[in-house]
Amino acid sequence: MIGIGRSVGWFFSRSRDGIARVLVRCRVTPNMLTIFGVVLTVLTGVCMALGVSTGKGVFFGFAVYLLYCCAACDMLDGAVARIGGKGSKFGALLDSTTDRVSDFALWAGLAMGFAMLPKPNLTFVLLCMIAFLNGFMISYIKARAEDLIESCPVGYWQRGERFAAILFGCLGCNPGALVVQQAISPAFTALRRLFYAKAVMEGKNPPTDPRQGRWYHKIQPWYWPRMSLPYDLITLANIAWLFWGPVDPARWDILGKWITG
Repeated sequence: MIGIGRSVGWFFSRSRDGIARVLVRCRVTPNMLTIFGVVLTVLTGVCMALGVSTGKGVFFGFAVYLLYCCAACDMLDGAVARIGGKGSKFGALLDSTTDRVSDFALWAGLAMGFAMLPKPNLTFVLLCMIAFLNGFMISYIKARAEDLIESCPVGYWQRGERFAAILFGCLGCNPGALVVQQAISPAFTALRRLFYAKAVMEGKNPPTDPRQGRWYHKIQPWYWPRMSLPYDLITLANIAWLFWGPVDPARWDILGKWITG
């Protein structure tokens, strides 16, 4: 089944490789791009904090621009390493390490924004922490599982999807919907990876593709891989939520109301 994502992926891969060849000729190294991407992510976190605390959409506009630059660095460092023959084990370690720093910077920025409101929103500060934990656990479970089994490729909310969610949340100036989504939905990807690894360790053969699984796998679009129509549909639904999800953080501060009585 061919999805919209296949055409988009082809276009971006060709564009990425073309830019990477120019960077190789300019003697730009993958590690330079990796470090520069982290710096941009920290600046993005600052913009997101200001956007939430002031309610001014212009800061989310800056965040969107910086996120595009961060995504470019994230795509190009691997392409430069591959095309320029500059890949190294340390570079791979540095890339994975800085990914975690970048994730923290973005969610810390959002949490600080909710904490800096005239009336701090404790519920959404906590939800930001949970969202960061979800992303960390998704990556950690995969990395640890692949020390014990051959691979653990399952789950919808991979890093690219989580990063795109933050970008669209900023583009739609809807941080509340973003935080609620990322505090809940990615937890199921972490659990799926955990139970998939458990099944493989027990000698079972769990499907990674729903077409190889039972009927109830086929009707769950988040089970389908990238570049398939069900994947595209669930992705469009997630994007729609980030633009129009009716979440007003000021009315949802359950924790703050409970603490203050």
